[in-house]
Amino acid sequence: MFRGLSNFSTLLKEVQQIQGRTEEMQQKLGQLRVDGRAGGEMVTVQADGLQRIVGIKIEPSVLGDREMLEDLVVAATNQALEKSRELAAEEFSKITQMQLPGLSEMMSKFGLGSGGGTSAS
Repeated sequence: MFRGLSNFSTLLKEVQQIQGRTEEMQQKLGQLRVDGRAGGEMVTVQADGLQRIVGIKIEPSVLGDREMLEDLVVAATNQALEKSRELAAEEFSKITQMQLPGLSEMMSKFGLGSGGGTSAS
């Protein structure tokens, strides 16, 4: 009976460690920046690692062509967000690759196995 409590206590500590690392990762991602560019850098959109747009730069030469400008902003934004998702996935994989003592054993008891793989949508 007490062995079960010991395992639960260990698991709880491991979950708290993961939660702390996740919070640190979110802070780090909020500070990282990636750029998406379109039209030969006529439009640059900057995003952080949390998929938030934090800046847009537009060359004055495209201001007269509203339709082209709209297309360039969309293209640059999509590129910046894709780079941001890739950056977040890389940072997340660093956390999930860490081995915590006893976690794999506990996960297997719940039928979760130790596949180790992650997938991003």
